[in-house]
Parts: sequence; C-alpha cells; structure tokens
Amino acid sequence: MKVIDGAEYKRRIAALKSSVWYDGKLVEDITDHPAFRGGIQSQAELYDLQNEEEHQSITMSSSQFGTSYLIPRTKADLEKRRKLVQLWARHTAGMMGRSPDYMNTVLASFAASKNLLENEENCFPDRLQAFYEKAKGEDLSFTHTFINPQNNRASLSFLDEDDQNARIVDKTEEGLIIRGAKLLATQGGMTDEVIVYSAPGASKKEYAYLFSIPTDTAGLKFVCRSSFGVDSSRFNSPLSSRFEEMDSLVLFDDVLVPWERVFLYENIRAADQLYVKGKFTPMTLHQIVSRQVIKTEFVLGLAIKIVEEIQIEEYHHVQSKVAEMIKARESLKALLLLSENDSLEDEAGVMVPARLPLYTAINEFQRFYPRFTEILQLLGASGLVTLPSEDAFQSDLREDLNFYLRTGVSNGEDKVRLYRLAWDVAMSSFGSRQTLYERFFFGDPVRIEQVIYQSCNKESYSQFAEEFLHKKS
Repeated sequence: MKVIDGAEYKRRIAALKSSVWYDGKLVEDITDHPAFRGGIQSQAELYDLQNEEEHQSITMSSSQFGTSYLIPRTKADLEKRRKLVQLWARHTAGMMGRSPDYMNTVLASFAASKNLLENEENCFPDRLQAFYEKAKGEDLSFTHTFINPQNNRASLSFLDEDDQNARIVDKTEEGLIIRGAKLLATQGGMTDEVIVYSAPGASKKEYAYLFSIPTDTAGLKFVCRSSFGVDSSRFNSPLSSRFEEMDSLVLFDDVLVPWERVFLYENIRAADQLYVKGKFTPMTLHQIVSRQVIKTEFVLGLAIKIVEEIQIEEYHHVQSKVAEMIKARESLKALLLLSENDSLEDEAGVMVPARLPLYTAINEFQRFYPRFTEILQLLGASGLVTLPSEDAFQSDLREDLNFYLRTGVSNGEDKVRLYRLAWDVAMSSFGSRQTLYERFFFGDPVRIEQVIYQSCNKESYSQFAEEFLHKKS
C-alpha cells in the first residue's frame, strides 16, 4: 500500500479505539462522534482527493507514495510539494492547519536530518529512517505534541522541580517509560500515530526525546477541549461543521515506548540540533506558508463577495481595506516563491528552501490574519449579527425573511448564507480559535522577529552603507 483513500483512513481510526476523552466521557467511536465527525470526514476527503487520477501528477511522487512525504532533492520537488499543499488547502479553505501534509512534512524533515544524529549518544538515525519508510509506505497519519503544560513561564522556571512535563521515568529492556503531560495535540485521537519530541531548550536530559507511537498505546490519553463544530448544518456553520480539528491535552500514564520507536533520548544537544540545524524549520515553514497563501485568497474572496453583495465598492475606505488583503496575498506569495528560488542543496543532497523569506512570511501572517477577520467584521457590520438559522428559512417565516433580508443582489436566504460563512471566519468560536492559532503558529511573534534579526546578513547591508558613506564621487 502506497496511498490510502478516505474509507481506509476512517476504518483505521475507528479500529484503533484510542483513549479519547470528551466532556469527561470516553469516546466510543470517534469517527461517529459529533465533536469529531466533520473533521474526520474532511480529512477522508483529502485522502480521496490524492487518489483522483486528474491530481496524481501532483499528489503522488515518482515512487508512487504521497507527495507530502517527499524529501525535496530539486527545486521542481519544492514546487511539487507546494502544489500538493495548495490543492489540499483549497479543499479546506486553508482552515485545517494539521491536514496530513503538515505532519508528513514534519516526519520527512526529521528523516532528511538524520545525519545530525549519527555518532551521537542515545540517537538512532537508522530507526528514524526505517520508520519514515514505514510511514510513507503505509500512508500513516500523524498528530504531534511537544509543548510543556503552561504553568511557570518565568525566565528562571527551569529551577523549579516540575513533575508535570512528560519525561522519561524509566528505561527497561522493552523501551522507555514516559510519565506526565504534553500540549497541544491538534487532531489528537484522529490519527494513526502521535510523534512526541522536545522543543529546543530542555532543562534536563529526561525531557529530551523523539519518538512515535500509535494513538491507542496503553496509558496514552487525549483529553479534548469543547468542540467548536457540534452544529452539523452546513448553512449555520459552514466551516466549523466541516473543519473542526480538535485540540487535546496528552497524558502519559507510564506509557511504554518500544525501543524501535525511539529515535533519540536523554541527549539535549542532539534534540536541540535536530530542531535548530535540521530541516524541520525550512520544510515545515514551506508547507505552512503554502497553506496560508490559500487561506488568504479565501478570506480575500469572502471580503470581495460582501462588498459586491451590499454594493459598497464605491467607498474609498472599503477599497483600502480590500487592498490591504490583496497586498498581503501578493507579499506572502512572493516570499514563498523567493524561498524556492533561493533554495540550496545541502550536504545531504536535500534541496532546502531559504529560511529568511519563510520566517518573514509567517511572521507577517501572524499580523495579517487578525486584521483580515477585523476587516470582515467592519465590512459586514450588523449583517454579521442578523443571521437567522437554516430552520428559520424552512419555517413559515421564509417569505418574510427572504424579503426583509434581501439585497440588490440576493434574496434573504442567499445573503445570510454568505454572511454565515463570514461569521464562521471572523466571529464564531471556531473562527476565534483560527485567529489565535494563526497568531502563534510556529511560536511567539516577538521571538520570530528575533530570529529574523539574528538570521539576517546584516554585515552586507552595513558594508553597503559604509562604502556609500565614504564614497568620494
């Protein structure tokens, strides 16, 4: 098996019987639970999409595994990866940040960086490579978790004795024993596997690791937040009914991780180097920005539809707001293509996209996206509040609603359908989560600005100014 379809994806997830907890109760069948059903169905549609013959030049590699697992060796490979990400993103309006291409990219980036684990204590690059081959051969789906519980973020917090974080508590003949908690597994329980690893800066060796285990591993629990997608009506909740991915706290109750699934442990330097010097950052940022370009195009299109619906295009402030979104789209696309154009082949033969344009793009999007939702609110105004439900339009009120809520373009029902879509982007609980998600995707915006500052070749610019300063004519 090289790629799976949607039916196989759903069959596998249902068969796992993972320990997923929702509202204090153990979920019996996650594929049929209202809090998960929409996201699982949409994910299944992505798997179906990669099997459609008309798309296989994009969705499949020359070796007939999914393009999302492809380690790029040429600039053409980077372009192909971008096209695959954007094909899937168009199906979800860019609203699924953990669609399979993201985590498949994460695993591919680790495999592409296995040279950093060679000759390192407690590191197993051969196991990592073997697991990567298994994953792409079986088209496995993944979530991941790497953030410690949010308790003490002070600069000296590492001095605290902290037993909340997931950590290695024992080593046996069978493998590692993990106890504690991790955040924030989006799609927790909705995937075959969960990849668990350390963010840079682990304070103790027992917090340094990289492994992957099935989501139904004994002692592993996913504790979910309240769902934003319980209304299954496509009219009432056009996005949240389809693209709710769920987020979860991951609990490790003395979980056994078999040695063949352990790729590194108790080596802080190796864990840091895999993240800092490996391909994780450039490859995942390339996937993220590819999706964000499509998400920008969707929200831009929605803003234009509202302008057309209520015929406000003549106002200069309206044109200015839409122009903001157009400029954002053009900037993101240009930075994405620049990262591919300036990509370089590294010592391992991997074509690595340029990091600085991608860091710039994602940092800009952290500012752009909240502004996009604000613009939708400003354009839609009271129309985003006057939103009768689907049932109201099927009642005796239908004729009145169609008349009094009509515009010069549409009847009341069609106008409300459009505004419901904008509401689900800019005002619903689902939309608010999307905004928060994009604000902090890949880290705190200020820290990313620090990375941009530190990564920039400032000396070349300083030298330019210095030469001009002393130029005689």
